[in-house]
Amino acid sequence: MDPLCFADIDLATLVPKVNNAVVSTMINRAGGYLRWSLKLGILPSIPAPPFFSSEPLVYSIRNANDASSISWNEKRSRQGKDSSILTRSCLSSLSGNGGAPGAHLRRLHLFNIERMDNTALSAALSACPSLLDLEIVGLHVELRHTLESISGNCPLIERLVFESSKTGRDDGLKYPTCNEFVLNCPNITTLALKGFKLHDYKARMLVKGLRKLKHIDLSTSYSFTGAFLKSVGANGGGDHLEVMILRDCMHLKEIEVERFMVAVLAGEFKLLRHLDISNREGLACEGDWSNRCYSASFIPIKQLLEQRPDFCLVAEFPKGSYIEMEQMTASDMSLLSQSSSHTSDQSVFMSTSDGSYNSDYGSVNEDSRENGYVMYEENSD
Repeated sequence: MDPLCFADIDLATLVPKVNNAVVSTMINRAGGYLRWSLKLGILPSIPAPPFFSSEPLVYSIRNANDASSISWNEKRSRQGKDSSILTRSCLSSLSGNGGAPGAHLRRLHLFNIERMDNTALSAALSACPSLLDLEIVGLHVELRHTLESISGNCPLIERLVFESSKTGRDDGLKYPTCNEFVLNCPNITTLALKGFKLHDYKARMLVKGLRKLKHIDLSTSYSFTGAFLKSVGANGGGDHLEVMILRDCMHLKEIEVERFMVAVLAGEFKLLRHLDISNREGLACEGDWSNRCYSASFIPIKQLLEQRPDFCLVAEFPKGSYIEMEQMTASDMSLLSQSSSHTSDQSVFMSTSDGSYNSDYGSVNEDSRENGYVMYEENSD
């Protein structure tokens, strides 16, 4: 019954085990001592491994049916009995007792809570003014409403990870919301917005406006071509970027990536050490995004390695049937062999020909990252 025992609450599970009553009981027991974290919902069946930090940059999105063997009809039939279903009011206790329970909460992670909506999430965020870390995966909430709630209630936030539950269909983010977000949340260092429709001007506003941004992940985003990259270098807002993941971005153009790499070789983005441009559909060619490029040969690999020995470029394409190694040094090849022998489930170079290409996250073998070499796959044609 000691409130200090509930300063850090983790109720996230792989199968539904927790209902509103359990959440409410633990939050009420914590009272004003809920100071560290609250994690809730159905975890992805295979969470992403750590990415450059003790915390994963992103989780792999799964809906509740994927994450458990219990069907939606089975869940519905259990309601009112031994239900383990969380509803939209599962976080209402954060606002109880004058808002004391949520007042000092620093980390809130929510996974695949099917019935959470915009109103319920906004109410929860309004009770958490001290929030530093927010992760939202698989909730049926909109980007615009969520960013408005964050900018209005969580000015201290440093890390935001948000994966759309309806990839490519959320196009509600507008200029005023972007502007308010970057003005009211200046401390963000990690931003992951996956699966949303983001035009170049929106991506540019986020990267340029968030002056402390170090990690950016826009994987599986639609609409932007990468044109925003040319305006965020040379003191344009990307000065602090260390990690950029643009994996499986349907409209990302080869020419824009090429221009970006020219800027990197010219000395811009000095702190950038990891870039992922992998794409299961290939990069879009100039003039017609439906015409795809499955090669990273336009990037001067050898020059990049010479100038930035700690740089890691990941460019995996599913049409590739072999790994281009011509521009790797002998030491690189030796390192690749050593690294691969240390990896059981996933090699440094994922073989796209046997279906192991993974678009959920940009993970990199630890040995390869520390020794800094470039990884890419090409089409045998």
